[in-house]
Amino acid sequence: MTLAIIRTRAGLGLEAPEVLVEVHLTNGLPGITLVGLPETAVKESRERVRSALVNAGFEFPLRRITLNLAPADLPKDGGRFDLPIALGLLVASGQIPPEALAEVECVGELALDGGLRPASGVLPLAMATRQAGRRLIVPRANADEAALAGDLEVLPAEHLLEVVAHLLGQETIAAHRLQAPPRRDTSEPDLREVRGQHQARRALEVAAAGGHNLLFAGPPGTGKTMLASRLPGILPPLGEDEALEVAAVRSVSGLPLAEQWGRRPFRAPHHTASAVALVGGGSRPKPGEISLAHHGVLFLDELPEFSRQVLEVMREPMESGQIHIARANHERRYPARFQLVAAMNPCPCGHLGDPRQACHCTAAQIQRYQARLSGPLLDRIDLQVEVPALPAEQLTSRESGEDSATVRERVLAARERQWSRGALNAYLAGPDLEAACALGADDRAWLAEVLERLQLSARAFHRVLRVALTLADLAGAPRPTREHLIEAIGYRQLDRLLKGG
Repeated sequence: MTLAIIRTRAGLGLEAPEVLVEVHLTNGLPGITLVGLPETAVKESRERVRSALVNAGFEFPLRRITLNLAPADLPKDGGRFDLPIALGLLVASGQIPPEALAEVECVGELALDGGLRPASGVLPLAMATRQAGRRLIVPRANADEAALAGDLEVLPAEHLLEVVAHLLGQETIAAHRLQAPPRRDTSEPDLREVRGQHQARRALEVAAAGGHNLLFAGPPGTGKTMLASRLPGILPPLGEDEALEVAAVRSVSGLPLAEQWGRRPFRAPHHTASAVALVGGGSRPKPGEISLAHHGVLFLDELPEFSRQVLEVMREPMESGQIHIARANHERRYPARFQLVAAMNPCPCGHLGDPRQACHCTAAQIQRYQARLSGPLLDRIDLQVEVPALPAEQLTSRESGEDSATVRERVLAARERQWSRGALNAYLAGPDLEAACALGADDRAWLAEVLERLQLSARAFHRVLRVALTLADLAGAPRPTREHLIEAIGYRQLDRLLKGG
């Protein structure tokens, strides 16, 4: 046989489209022609495959070889195509029967001695192979990751000789089975360790219950970072599908999976992070921090210190829950359903309104500092809370508030009510939101008057409704009352302050 077709998959973000490695041997001067939009690493596979086959003791066909990676308009990169190309050459030259690879897909980079090295982004590939109903041959180092896909026959190997022996029926590779890693007893920081700050604790609970974005503002050392780090501990655990999505993002980013399995991500990039680092991109687009925080928390400390351009690129993903990265010849889509928690000082020196120390900033400096946050960005932050400096007696008191487990129970109960409506309140569609709130004529007129007085936007109006509905869910009420609306508006006072209202 002089023609062989081997199935593998490319990596396009979290997608893994099928690629057919077509190998054709013809008479003529020995040489290899590789076509199908391969990038540099794929073109170099010709030399790796040649050395691997020779050093493993196989016959390298001394004929004219044409390798086509179809479809031709799909970009291919990385060393993942080495193993499919090597097996295609062995099938085309008659050293392996073609039927041995009839329902098999394979991926892996080859060392010069024939050893198999791990490929990146194997989990999305394994999930696509499972949907296609085929078996998957992977390097042994990728076996655990591929097995996370679930009902998939994963065949791990350390050397090309093992793969060929299995395909020839000489020595069978045992399918790799892995139960999903057990959920660890995560040592998340406990909310009990927070002293005082009752309004901030309440806002943290509301944010967790409804999936709302949250901004803490206050002088240095008042506990803003401490509070933000407690949010993952009061969120419900990830479901299996959510855990797979989080693991898939880490897989294509080349990050380890085991220690993070089942845990909600908590990402805290430094304020010097670029727009590409935050939202993803680059010459070979990879996920950014907002995608690595998918189904988790993105914490931005010292929010005004971030470049305004960097902050503005988050606005669309905060609404859509995904990021679309377009390039001239390809595009990527990554999930970005994160929960934003931010912290900031009220002024450049940080002591505006601090009874412990006087602020030395001028009015112009304070205005420039606060103006780094645009109105549209603030509109997308549902809860904006001042975190004041605490008196010494509260800091030294042994009295502690509720622990994270107690608060998490209320959060879970509130989320159950929201799932019965179809979505968390933060993502509830406009018509569904207004139907769930069912405000009476008096409450609607009162709310309109208050929003007009506070000069809040239409988006802020819906944000107020979402927070009020979450407050009602926490209280077990069928719909928001005037008290819930008042509390929800109270969480927008900082919005008006930072806009200069």
